[in-house]
Amino acid sequence: MTTELVWFKSSYSSNDGPDCLEAAISPTPHLTLLVRDSKHRDGARLAFTRAAWSEFLAFTAGR
Repeated sequence: MTTELVWFKSSYSSNDGPDCLEAAISPTPHLTLLVRDSKHRDGARLAFTRAAWSEFLAFTAGR
């Protein structure tokens, strides 16, 4: 059984410009968040574990 990913647009992306990130939450327990460039949907994707994404958010919140 394959579960299709549901991609959503970043809240920081505007509707006016071509630059946009999309994210999807993986149904597997090991990969929590996938990120891709909306202009290249079949291109590379970044995969973050829950711990790595939490650490990234904590780092960026301090900036």
